[in-house]
Amino acid sequence: MSGRGNFVARVVQYVVNELVVDRLANNASFQRFAVMSSKAIEDVAQKGLQAREELTHQLKVYSESFKEEISRSLKDINKRH
Repeated sequence: MSGRGNFVARVVQYVVNELVVDRLANNASFQRFAVMSSKAIEDVAQKGLQAREELTHQLKVYSESFKEEISRSLKDINKRH
């Protein structure tokens, strides 16, 4: 009995899933929502990429400045001794 109930549940789930997917796929409001959501996600991803590139550049500039400052400090220490 358990096997048959499981089968029936799967069939019902499949039919409901197909109806829901078909209705949503043909619903203009849902399509607009999907397009707007996709656009918003793309925008956020692009902003994240730009922020990462900017931070990478800043980190490179800061590390070069730090390296130069350390070199100057070491030269000053060597001049004193």
